[in-house]
Amino acid sequence: MALARATSTTEGTGPRVLVVGLGGIGGTIAAHLLARGLDVYPVTSNAQIRDVILRDGYRLEGVDASGRPAAARVVRGPIYDDIAEAHGPFEYVFLAVQPPQVEEAARRYASLLAPGGAMVCLQNGLCEWRIASIVGRTRVLGAVVSWGASMDSPGIYQRTSGGGFTIGGLDAHPDARCVVLADMLACIGPTAVTDNLVGVRWTKLAMNCAVSSLGTIGGDRLGRLMRHRFVRRLALEVMTEAVAVAAADGIRLEKIAGTIDLQALALTEVERTARGRFSLLRKHLLLMAVGLRYRRLRSSMLRALERGRPPAVDFLNGEVVARARAIGRSCPVNEEICSIVHVLAAGRAHQVRPGLHQLRTLYARSRAADRSGRGGEVPALSARDA
Repeated sequence: MALARATSTTEGTGPRVLVVGLGGIGGTIAAHLLARGLDVYPVTSNAQIRDVILRDGYRLEGVDASGRPAAARVVRGPIYDDIAEAHGPFEYVFLAVQPPQVEEAARRYASLLAPGGAMVCLQNGLCEWRIASIVGRTRVLGAVVSWGASMDSPGIYQRTSGGGFTIGGLDAHPDARCVVLADMLACIGPTAVTDNLVGVRWTKLAMNCAVSSLGTIGGDRLGRLMRHRFVRRLALEVMTEAVAVAAADGIRLEKIAGTIDLQALALTEVERTARGRFSLLRKHLLLMAVGLRYRRLRSSMLRALERGRPPAVDFLNGEVVARARAIGRSCPVNEEICSIVHVLAAGRAHQVRPGLHQLRTLYARSRAADRSGRGGEVPALSARDA
């Protein structure tokens, strides 16, 4: 393919950075780094996105790092459709594609990684360990994103919430690359370096298993969904299962800046069977506050579903279910969510659609299973049930 490039207004400096994928997160990151004057090479295989950015630039809208409304601005900079013409090697390769495409992207661009360089995983889930099997543990860093953004129209990036990044490697002691990466990303939001990336990832994973997956099944933004008590209860059940698996597997969860303490949020056995307890009310109020703060958040997995792309549920709830099975535990609600999302993906041709009614069905079935004493097992959902 031929090179497609817009005129850059600044001469890039510092480490050379390849950004693979220009969806909501990738495009927002690329635009901020370009505006800072860094040596950035954004790559997309989407011709429509490329053409719009060539003509109009990267348009940033929405809120700033603190969550306050920010003035819209346009960043002019390069965009590529053929990585062979981007002249590697690169000190950092940012993988900003969806989880189902991340391993393919890593294989494709591994040869362009500089000696001592690192691939940076921005996806939700546990993608760092998947990429480590391709390029090696020492060549992988994670940047856990605690803010949201969407690209509802090509080249127009809407930041939906404030926040920043937590950065770390797969080994306990972060190296200098983490510090450099944190400095680069500080123009987007607050950054922190962790020596427990797996704990941070599992915290974010547990949250996304509820927020992203329930948002996909419910087909709506987080704020509207969290108004419903039964949706909040489902979120609590989902996160409680994930927290239990992490604890059983010896993972020390980390509190991500600006988020809640998941271990304190997990349901106790008493709370699962009793109604009206103050501790349970407090947890519902916390989720209502989360829904208010991230009210504009719309699941990227839902957008993938709407565009006919494979949903990333196996990289979220599916990871929890797989780990639970490996250590002899069960996660019936997370397992049922995986089944429902796959039914929705397969059922598009049969007019099976996301919606609040899908979450009502999931809630009713999970509660019925609890009352029947089946240990929380939920019968598998079929396309007919949906």
